[in-house]
Amino acid sequence: MASPEITHLSQLSQQQTRSGLAAWLGWLFDGLDMHLYTLVGMAFVAQLMELPESDPSVATHASIIQAGFLVGWALGGVFFGRLGDVLGRSRALVLTILTYAGFTGLSFFARSWEQLMLCRFLAALGIGGEWAIGASLLSETWPKAWRPWIAATLQSAMNCGVLLACWAGSLNEGHEPRNLFLVGVVPALLTLWIRHAVPETEEWQAARKGSVAPRIGELFNPGVRGVTWRVLVICAVSLTAHWSFMFWQTKHVTSLPEIRVLSKEGRDHALVVALAWIMVGSLIGNYLAGALAKRVGYRTAITSMLFGYFLIMTVTFSRAWSWEATKLQFAIIGGFQGVFALFTMCLPPLFPVLLRTTGAGFCYNIGRIVAAGGTVFFGIFNHVDNVRHALLFSGFLFIPAAFAALLLPQERKIAVELEVVAK
Repeated sequence: MASPEITHLSQLSQQQTRSGLAAWLGWLFDGLDMHLYTLVGMAFVAQLMELPESDPSVATHASIIQAGFLVGWALGGVFFGRLGDVLGRSRALVLTILTYAGFTGLSFFARSWEQLMLCRFLAALGIGGEWAIGASLLSETWPKAWRPWIAATLQSAMNCGVLLACWAGSLNEGHEPRNLFLVGVVPALLTLWIRHAVPETEEWQAARKGSVAPRIGELFNPGVRGVTWRVLVICAVSLTAHWSFMFWQTKHVTSLPEIRVLSKEGRDHALVVALAWIMVGSLIGNYLAGALAKRVGYRTAITSMLFGYFLIMTVTFSRAWSWEATKLQFAIIGGFQGVFALFTMCLPPLFPVLLRTTGAGFCYNIGRIVAAGGTVFFGIFNHVDNVRHALLFSGFLFIPAAFAALLLPQERKIAVELEVVAK
């Protein structure tokens, strides 16, 4: 177990170092495989349906595929979160990576939009599970005082993975969109090292001795259900707004006058650039969020970041802006996405050890089912000319999410209460 006296990286044990690297790389490739579809989704779906990208049914089916991905992410968070508590963090981490790498690669072979949706759904099972397992792995092995910075670093790994996807997308400009999914197979190689080098955490092993892992239903038992419901509401509402932006920002970018007149290669490049600006902003925002949490606590920091996300969404989509202004605004939006880095280290410790990956995975990922409905809603009821208005309205969801965050318990207080319940 991590010692509270550790103050420098050089003092970390070999187990802590390997656990940190495994979680970081898992999140890196999580981000890579997650956003490959975002870059080529519209083009690939249009190709599979043998329709132009401008056809409304392409947007509808692309959004349905993304919704299937989000539902898979939610179910994967619950399923693999449960496995993380039953089998251990290291074993479950290997299974999640193999799942998302394998089915991302299989997307290359899709010959219909239904096959693509199935592959994205199955890949999402692993992506959703990896979040809770990686977060729990580090929260149980690294110094607790480092948690805000660990959260920022883990989230930055995902951002770096998205930047890798952007780089791969730039190399694929003008080529078959399906080719991009072959890059997603690479993470499978990581599992060979994790299985050999990363042991199970001492905290999990100690909790498992003489105990049976609690059932998922115990998340709603007295003493725990209050935390479960509060976190569920925060995640569901905020993730609906967040993923509405992350998926439909591509359509907003291609509707800008400066981008609309470009060639296909030019539009593809603009989408890569837009996503890169968001990720650079998010990299900075992760550490700003960590610094804010260190100063004012998780609850206040999360509330402030969610409200800031609402404000910048309002500014960005309340009127039409130039491409240059949009890039800067996207970077600021990315900065406020640092709020999700705080979820990484804030949520798992709110639950007892043997409910940790189950609780964190269930609460964080189940909100994606609601987010999936929001994504389809915008795909069916909005056209290119008014997608800006749809994004403007989606930003207002961050207001109730911010108010709900005010009800989030402080980690230290709730941890004491849960220990009493566990005993």
